[in-house]
Amino acid sequence: MEVREAVSGLVLLLTYLGLALGGLPGYRMNRAGVALVGASFLVLLGVLDLEEAWRAMDAGTLTFLFGVMVLNAHLGYAGFFGLAAERLLALAKTPLALLLSLTLGGGLLSALFLNDTMALLLTPLVLSVVRGLGLNPVPYLLALMGAVNTGSLMTPTGNPQNIVVASLSGLSYLGFVKALWPVALLGLFLQVALLALLYPEVRSLKPLPPLPPLRYRLHRPLLRKGLLVALGLFLAFFLGYPMAQGALVAAGLLLFTRRLRSERYFLRVDWELLVMFGGLFIVTEGVRRLGLVEALLPLAQSPLGLLLAATLLSLLISNVPAVLLLAPLVQEPKDWLLLAGGSTLAGNLTLLASVANLIVAEGAGREGVRVGFLEHLRFGLPLSLLTLALLFFWVS
Repeated sequence: MEVREAVSGLVLLLTYLGLALGGLPGYRMNRAGVALVGASFLVLLGVLDLEEAWRAMDAGTLTFLFGVMVLNAHLGYAGFFGLAAERLLALAKTPLALLLSLTLGGGLLSALFLNDTMALLLTPLVLSVVRGLGLNPVPYLLALMGAVNTGSLMTPTGNPQNIVVASLSGLSYLGFVKALWPVALLGLFLQVALLALLYPEVRSLKPLPPLPPLRYRLHRPLLRKGLLVALGLFLAFFLGYPMAQGALVAAGLLLFTRRLRSERYFLRVDWELLVMFGGLFIVTEGVRRLGLVEALLPLAQSPLGLLLAATLLSLLISNVPAVLLLAPLVQEPKDWLLLAGGSTLAGNLTLLASVANLIVAEGAGREGVRVGFLEHLRFGLPLSLLTLALLFFWVS
């Protein structure tokens, strides 16, 4: 028994190391592969059997996430995100207005449609605009990184860790929004102030030339259907309809169409993220069965301790694994909010702390624009510390 527990502990150590690094050195596995391999080894070692592994996976979380992905895929094919970006950026008549519009618009879109999706879709659009205007792209790319992270805090649909918190805690959509939207909104204004301080050129009120046109395809029939389903879904959320159930119904309505093949929707579903979630649920159950969750108890004895634990673990092993590890220790509704907030706002601290940051940085890098680690740190470190302090005093 002791040998099995020692080997199981080593499997967990390597799994969380792989999650922190994005893969294991020398092996061609990403985070999804690492989570699945770790889960399979725990089953092999008898920590839990296959039936227990299936039960460990939270169907509500996986269904909710899948439904939101299908909605995002439909709106993407319809051209909604290009249209939304065009309308938002068209409001910007000066460099400062452009920064403000990008921050608030990117934050709101991320709150509704997942931050990683917004990072992926908005990066090329933002680059196209700022280059066309002859502006320094770095502060605007930093604004996009901060906006998709901070803005996503507002709702359960803003990011994967919020989806986990909403599913496991039973918090209503409206209750989640009412509790955290002020923190997210103030955080967005804080990042505008920080960027204006760090980059004097973005403070300019000099009129900009006409914005260059954005390249995207608009499909109006798909757009009408997608917006109607999205409006119905969010209305159902606000009225208290079960979130996972609502997301599944919305996905079914969107897939019932003569305009797009189902395969095109499924091409845009992030199956790797769903696999990673499934593997992490099993791995977390393994941690619980081996009695290792108790080792985290000293970190979560108080609201401040829980917030610090969520922040540090999110930096070390990524935010979703951190939330799943700490979830068994949460007892009060406000602690769920601290867990969601800490794991989300930690993503602003460094360039490597959030997948959304990496998506923006890699997308910019392919276009020859580099956002360095230290460049991000001088913006992200004060932003994270200020917003985490704001979160703690607001929720507590």
